[in-house]
Amino acid sequence: MVELADDGKGGYRLERYAIAPLPRDAVVDGNIASLEQVGETVLRAWKLLGSREKNVALALPAAAVISKKVNMQAGLSETDMELQVEAEANQYIPFSLDEVNIDFQVLGPVRNSTEEVEVLIAASKKERIEDRLVVAEEAGLKVVIMDVETYATEAAYHLAANQLPNAGREQTVMIVDVGAQVMHINVLHDNQSVYTREQPFGGGQLTQEIIRRYGLSPEEAEIAKRKGGLPDNYNTEVLQPFVQSLAMEIARAAQLFTNSTQFGIDHILLAGGCASIAGVDEAVEARTQINTVIANPFAGMTLAKNINAANLAVDAPALMIACGLATRRFDA
Repeated sequence: MVELADDGKGGYRLERYAIAPLPRDAVVDGNIASLEQVGETVLRAWKLLGSREKNVALALPAAAVISKKVNMQAGLSETDMELQVEAEANQYIPFSLDEVNIDFQVLGPVRNSTEEVEVLIAASKKERIEDRLVVAEEAGLKVVIMDVETYATEAAYHLAANQLPNAGREQTVMIVDVGAQVMHINVLHDNQSVYTREQPFGGGQLTQEIIRRYGLSPEEAEIAKRKGGLPDNYNTEVLQPFVQSLAMEIARAAQLFTNSTQFGIDHILLAGGCASIAGVDEAVEARTQINTVIANPFAGMTLAKNINAANLAVDAPALMIACGLATRRFDA
């Protein structure tokens, strides 16, 4: 969880953040398998956050959302646009419209045209949304915004892009967010998304190997992974083989992208909990021969007095999606 405030200078101030580990298999392939366990974890994270704010923004995994960009006539009323969105959705959503929630956003004028605007349409099955509403409500929170992880990552990227030459403009940047089970890939060219993909590889594999080798519980393994205290052979026999496997997966993803598009990759931006592993950026850069940077969307951001900067530097890559969600403003 991340809470941002206006810093009074047109930017953001990080008020507070919290991280609470989910029980194993509480979420599987982006689906909430245990509403009770996830609800308890959300409540625990909110208590750790220490905030009075109860309005929240959540995100759906990209795989749970069907999205499409379409061009529409400029100047349409909202009612006319809604009717056209519904007509467009009927063409490409493989479900009854009664089973899905649909929303749209006008992205701006179509390039080289004054008569059309580009509109993003997004749809997801109601049950996927309702599960997330339930776990938030169990924690006493009110969901005001339901976003998509891909778009939340892009919002955070625009903060983290200052770590790159020319803030990523006129370059191709591959964001790799390594979650527990899935590696989320989003490639932006000139700061516009041109490619997204998910690969089944994540930090959960490292956790499972720690559990298997050292007989720890899943919770103990997660704490040890973050804070240390494992036997001397952990680095050479467990951690480094995992880092090399991660670097190889990222190299494959980069190769797949370059083989299927006309773009080369100028930079890799690493996010997710695994990005905090010491030396992972060097391993990825050595394997891919592409400049690799650890993502920090809070770089240059004003920090509240209670934020420990050293701890934040370690945690920041895992907070990309949460940070992107926190940039969404709630109506008063």
